[in-house]
Amino acid sequence: MSDEATILHADLDAFYASVEQRDDPRLRGRPVIVGGGVVLAASYQARAHGVRTAMGGRQARLLCPDAIVVPPRMSAYSAASRAVFEVFRRTTPIVEPLSIDEAFLQVGGLRRIHGEPAAIAARLRREVRDRVGLPITVGVARTKFLAKVASGVSKPDGLRVVPPDAELAFLHPLPVGRLWGVGPVTAQRLAELRITTVGQVAELGEADLVSILGAAVGRHLHALAHNRDPRPVHTGRRRHSMGAQHALGRRPRSPAELDAVLALLIERIGRRMRRAHRRGRTVVLRLRFADYGRATRSTTLRQATSRTRLLLDAARGLLAAADPLVTRRGLTLLGVSVGNLDDGPEQLELPFADVRDAAVDTAVDSVRDRFGTTAITRGTLLGRDAGPTVPLLPD
Repeated sequence: MSDEATILHADLDAFYASVEQRDDPRLRGRPVIVGGGVVLAASYQARAHGVRTAMGGRQARLLCPDAIVVPPRMSAYSAASRAVFEVFRRTTPIVEPLSIDEAFLQVGGLRRIHGEPAAIAARLRREVRDRVGLPITVGVARTKFLAKVASGVSKPDGLRVVPPDAELAFLHPLPVGRLWGVGPVTAQRLAELRITTVGQVAELGEADLVSILGAAVGRHLHALAHNRDPRPVHTGRRRHSMGAQHALGRRPRSPAELDAVLALLIERIGRRMRRAHRRGRTVVLRLRFADYGRATRSTTLRQATSRTRLLLDAARGLLAAADPLVTRRGLTLLGVSVGNLDDGPEQLELPFADVRDAAVDTAVDSVRDRFGTTAITRGTLLGRDAGPTVPLLPD
């Protein structure tokens, strides 16, 4: 770990909504919701009324009747992301993208050329505003974890530098939810023990945390509560997984509708994997329920694959196993990812896969590459709203 605060976490503010406000002066300073059926993004003016991403459009409009609802423009968001990352890479060659609107930057060693990290962060914010026209928040700290926390508490359109000698004074008063890995279940477990701040977590010994939360989570949170995070900023690292998700809103969905959504997600993932020459073994199903709870189910295949049918069969099995939860709690978001990726050639042995799968996938990919993603589709998806294709970082 460095002795100096040289890691920047740069995160665009309400990205989709900010692009809409940038491009349409009538929207500036107004509550803006991107997406009608399901909220894809909300401006900070809409968030002040309780509107959140993935919320049903009807509920969002009830919370904020004055909101202006605009359709998503994914090509505009992709172009804005490219422009922002150009600013990042002009600032430093060591950039680790996290998503299309977020990245870590390592600026250690640039002091003689560009000045102190705080000055570099301030200049980066100005350049993003001047060149791209978007607000961005930057946190600066010794570790990736603390830099991300610093940006999170400084939104919107802020800058926070955490000096090494003030790290714990900054971190410990924050709520436990600021620790990576603390979700609703872990936060509730800690709250039952009257542990609500990062400082209270830090006061517990590692053995105590392990006994409460288990070995992996306990050790992880103990380290973060003391700002121990030795991970460097990586550039050019390939993805560990590829995924897609679809917000469903609060309307009940039939099994046939859920299966169609699942097929759509798997087709998107499979095509991305094949274009990137990746294969994966672990299929993960992610569910969000109407009561705002979440669940994850996973299975590992015998061999790595990028074949649509094999991945879809695995995902269908996971969804069928989760059916009691879906029926009882209602489903508002369905997501799938494929992990344990590798770059080796696909060597599937019969009867694990039929060689026709490869031919079908290749033919479908070829048609879509030439004529567009809507040129060929499954019969079960005809007439269904596939939803917007969210822009992604290069695979």
